[in-house]
Amino acid sequence: MRERINNQIRAKELRVIDSENNNLGVLSIKDALELAQSKNLDLIEISPNANPPVGKIMNFGKYQYEASKKLKKAKAGAKTTETKSIQVKIGTGEHDLELKAKTASKWLKEGHRIKIELFLAGRAKYMDEKFLRERLDRVLHLITENYKVSDSYKKGPKGLTITIEKAK
Repeated sequence: MRERINNQIRAKELRVIDSENNNLGVLSIKDALELAQSKNLDLIEISPNANPPVGKIMNFGKYQYEASKKLKKAKAGAKTTETKSIQVKIGTGEHDLELKAKTASKWLKEGHRIKIELFLAGRAKYMDEKFLRERLDRVLHLITENYKVSDSYKKGPKGLTITIEKAK
């Protein structure tokens, strides 16, 4: 393992930091390796693009552990968003629309995107598009959260869809 790490360092000199984060200055690679071996630790290249490159003398297992902890913490802080879907029909009643709008408002509050689909069956697919948009707008007017349209009206094989998300 040490050989692989040591072979990664290609510069003739590097800035060396010890395990207590003290700057030991710019040393030759040979001196840095000897210092690491005398302390029974590894020489790890931390910042290869710096001038001179930065190496740290520490236990490689501890370094891997700290890196994995940082990654887990970053993943825990990241928030995932889903695209939720609500489907309505031309003849959907007002009460049902209110329930769907209430659900949509809750999802918007949680930060999800919402795809609202106006499902069209049979001859309804060939109705006037202005009329169909008005039917879809009935749901949009009932949503209580602030939102913005992220994907405008699109006509698909099953009907008309619009995608909304929480306004910043």
